[in-house]
Amino acid sequence: MVKTDKHAAALSTVRARDWRKQMSDHVAYGLLVYTALQIFFTIKALSEGTSSALPYLALIVLVGGIIPVCRWFEKRWADLDDASAADLALAPAFRRDTALLWSLAIGLPITLTLVFKALLSIF
Repeated sequence: MVKTDKHAAALSTVRARDWRKQMSDHVAYGLLVYTALQIFFTIKALSEGTSSALPYLALIVLVGGIIPVCRWFEKRWADLDDASAADLALAPAFRRDTALLWSLAIGLPITLTLVFKALLSIF
């Protein structure tokens, strides 16, 4: 099969910029970072003398709760067809979604830890 320059350029564009794969990668790494931060903060709370099972329960609930949110981000981009997956006009929407995803992945464990510590100090 002979490839034309136009065909080769289209293939390289699709390979170079596939919003579906890139969002899938961001979701996977975001889940890893989120889980690692949750574990770190849970262990830190336990080492500070919290002797309840609340940090473990929170870890399970929060990791399980973030998965549907991440899946929503991934599904929005996974449903694109091949032409749309390489469309550079989607770059602003992609940047917005990745910024929101990473804000949640990093900010949510910190925020929730502060909330749980405040609740524990009250009780």
